[in-house]
Amino acid sequence: MISVTQAIQTVENNVTPRLISTTIDVSDALGYVLFKDVTSPIHMPPFRQSAMDGYALCLHGELNYRVVGEVKAGDSAQPKLLVGEAVRIFTGAPVPDSANAVIMQEKVALAGDVISLETNPLLNVNIRSLGEQIEEGQIALAKGTSINSAGIGFLSSLGITKVVVYEKPSIAIVVTGNELAEPGQPLSHGQIYESNAVMLTGALRHLGYQNVVTYRVEDDYAKTLALLQNTIEQHDIVLVSGGISVGDYDFVGKALLELQVTPLFYKVKQKPGKPLFFGNKDTKVVFALPGNPAASLSCFYIYVHLALQRLSGDTKFSIAKTQAISQSDFQKKGDRAQFLKANYSNGHVEILDGQSSAMLHTFALANAFVYLPENRHTIHNGDSVEIILLPLN
Repeated sequence: MISVTQAIQTVENNVTPRLISTTIDVSDALGYVLFKDVTSPIHMPPFRQSAMDGYALCLHGELNYRVVGEVKAGDSAQPKLLVGEAVRIFTGAPVPDSANAVIMQEKVALAGDVISLETNPLLNVNIRSLGEQIEEGQIALAKGTSINSAGIGFLSSLGITKVVVYEKPSIAIVVTGNELAEPGQPLSHGQIYESNAVMLTGALRHLGYQNVVTYRVEDDYAKTLALLQNTIEQHDIVLVSGGISVGDYDFVGKALLELQVTPLFYKVKQKPGKPLFFGNKDTKVVFALPGNPAASLSCFYIYVHLALQRLSGDTKFSIAKTQAISQSDFQKKGDRAQFLKANYSNGHVEILDGQSSAMLHTFALANAFVYLPENRHTIHNGDSVEIILLPLN
């Protein structure tokens, strides 16, 4: 059994980006990682641009200027200003080459076609210079950058419509257990509804992973072995739900060893999610998650999400941690690290009731974990605690 810190480090050390690229529309690139640098095809801005609504001036050291025209955003005209002349101008409009300052409209008084300034402006004030944001040929976004909404907007502002990104991995979810029934079907005595596959699929799709296939297998060794061999061959990452413990009908661990999946760790000193397996075979990644739903989802957010990001090229990804003030008391039993489902808001966090690894109701109300390391056992109301923000937004 290894510690949470060691388990996270093991995932980081043993999952590398898949060196497979694809070209997609910039508008579809949210959450993808750039496979190569993107250079700017233009200067941005592509012309001298007004940063204010006001007047573009040809400075002459005095406070009065004659207004000889107007330039709006989108205009292509280039009025020629003489010394002491001005044009009305608007934010984003091209500044005439003959102008060398823009004065904001609040700082002038207009009488007919003459404006009077409060003070003499500085040379080139309120003018965004050609290429001020980025020059043609410069790197706009570097290889390895995870594209967010602002990145999409930035690339679009440069006229870029396509980007080369890391292809996202193919994911298999393998569900084991004779006791599981499909939601919507009647339950026989001794059965429960299967929830882990649809839960994990929802979490994956929310994080931008769409290439997900779910498989079911009975508690039968030969069938488990055959299905795992097939999924490892066909997919980049396999998530097995259940069957990893040491019961008479838990066949996953034995099957993975027979398939020569290298075990990198099995069991983590944590609650929930102690019976977690992580291994690989060549470039393929395998997680065997606990069958209890809350334990399975906890392991997904801490370990599987990290592995998926690295497979997708995001080697800078890390779990979103911060500090918060606890609004709850809590006493930990035992010496395992613990992930407590909680609600975080405005710097404060409340530990929720119902922390069982078998129960999802509390998880459905949570937006964070309060993380208790092995060496911390008590939380008092008002204590500072480490929290992990769940990627729900």
